[in-house]
Amino acid sequence: MTNALSPLVARPESLFIDGQWVSSSTNTKISVVDSVTEQEFLSVAAAGGADVERAVVAAREAFDNGPWPRMSLEERTKVFGALAEQLDARAEQHARAWTLEAGALYSFTSARSLRAGSDYLAYADVAADFPFEERHASKSGGEIALLLREPVGVVAAIVPWNAAPSSIVKKVAPALISGCTVILKAAPEAPASAYILAEACEAAGFPPGVVNVLAADREVSEVLVRNRGVDKVSFTGSTAAGRKIASICAERMARFTMELGGKSPAIIFDDYDIETAARQIASRATQITGQVCAALTRIIVPRNRHDALVEALSESFGKAKVGDPFDPDVEMGPLAMRRQMETVQSYIAKGVDEGAVLAAGGGRPAHLDRGFFVEPTVFANVDNHSTIAREEVFGPVLAVVPVESEEDAVDIANDTAYGLNASVFTNDVERAYSVARRIRSGTVGQNGVRNENSIAFGGYKQSGIGREGGAEGLRSYLETKVVVLDAIPETAG
Repeated sequence: MTNALSPLVARPESLFIDGQWVSSSTNTKISVVDSVTEQEFLSVAAAGGADVERAVVAAREAFDNGPWPRMSLEERTKVFGALAEQLDARAEQHARAWTLEAGALYSFTSARSLRAGSDYLAYADVAADFPFEERHASKSGGEIALLLREPVGVVAAIVPWNAAPSSIVKKVAPALISGCTVILKAAPEAPASAYILAEACEAAGFPPGVVNVLAADREVSEVLVRNRGVDKVSFTGSTAAGRKIASICAERMARFTMELGGKSPAIIFDDYDIETAARQIASRATQITGQVCAALTRIIVPRNRHDALVEALSESFGKAKVGDPFDPDVEMGPLAMRRQMETVQSYIAKGVDEGAVLAAGGGRPAHLDRGFFVEPTVFANVDNHSTIAREEVFGPVLAVVPVESEEDAVDIANDTAYGLNASVFTNDVERAYSVARRIRSGTVGQNGVRNENSIAFGGYKQSGIGREGGAEGLRSYLETKVVVLDAIPETAG
C-alpha cells in the first residue's frame, strides 16, 4: 500500500458552508502530517471566527426556515440512503486518511470504513422505531396529552483526532436523522474525514445549511461553542477541554453531550487463564496505538498472579511488531503526532521516577529512526495512586496493579476520576455480573473490551455526560414537549 493514490479530499483549500465550498476568511492553512514519515501530506483551510459565524447563520436558517426539520422521517431516511452510497464509494479514502492522520493500522481502518454507510442507515433504523410522539390521558382537563420529542436545533459537533470517522457518525447521524442541522468542527490534526463527509453530503443532496464543515484550532472552537445560535454542543475529547466547553454552555444553558477521557480497569480474577487474559488485553491495546479513550490500561490482578501476568503481557504486548501501519504484517503503528509521542514518553519517565517497574518497552523501537513511534510498554507493581495509574496516557502503556482481594480489586477499579469502560475476566458469569454492578463505569464487559456502541456508549464521573449510540444517543438530540388538546387532531402521529 502506498500513499500516492487518488487525492484524499477534493476541495482542501475551502470550507463547506451553506451547501457551497467557500474560501476561509483567514487565508491560512492547516498542515496535516503523516505520522510515519513526519512529512505533510495534506493542507486544508483554517477557519476563523467569521467563518464560524457564517456556518452558524447557515445552520440556523436551515433549521428555522429550511425543509430539513419539516421533512418526514421517511424523507430524511431516503437522503440517508443516498449519503450511505456516497460514503461507501469513499471508503478507501476514509481508511487512508484515518491511517495517515492517527497511525491506526490500515487493516483496521479499511474494515471500519467499509461500514460507514451502514452506520448512518443504522441510525435511521433506530429512528424508525423511536417514540417521537406518545399519547397520554390528560389529567388537566384536556382530551389528550401528547408527549412530543422534537429536534434540539443547531448542533455543533466537535470531534477528536484519534478516531474522527467513528466519532463523526456518532454525532452527525443522530443529529441529522432527528431533524437537526449541524456544524461539524474537525480537529486540525485530522480534518480529512470531515471533508470526505462534506463531499458525500453535497453529492447526496442535503439542503443548503444542513451540514457545514470546517477545521479550526481550539480558539476558534470556543467561538463556536459560545455562539448563541448553537443550541447543542456534542464534544468528544479530553476531560480538561470538556470541562471548559461545559462551563461555557452552562452560561447560556445550551444543551451538551460530553464523551471524555478514561482510565479503564481490567480485573483479572483467579479462575481465568493468565495467558488468555494477556492475549485479549494485548490485542486491543495495540488498537490505534493505545489512543483510545476506552482502552483497558489499568490491569488489576491478585498479588499471587501478578508476576505471571506481567510476564504474559510482556510477551504478548511488549513484542508486538511496530512499524508502518500500511504494512499488513505490522501489529501497531505510530502515535498521531510528535506532541502525543512526547506526552507518552513523559508519562513513561514519570512511571519509572515514581517507582513502577518497567517490565517491557519504554523507548523508541530501535529499527525506526523516524515517525512518532513508542514501544508497547508494560509497567509492573504500579501503585494506583501514581501518575500512570491516575492520568490518561493515551498511548501504548499498560499499568499492572496488584491487589489482595476481590473487594480490594473493586475498590481500586472505582478509585479513579473516570468511569468510561471496564472489564471483568472470570469464567463465572454470576461473579462477572455481580462485580459489574459494583463498578462505576458506563460499560463493563466480561473477558475483554465489549463496547456496544449500537446500544449506548458514555461514562460516569469525569468520563462524560450523556450517551452516544442507539436510542439513548438519538434522545440527546431531541427536546421534550407536552401538548394538551381538547380533541385528538387528525394530523397527530
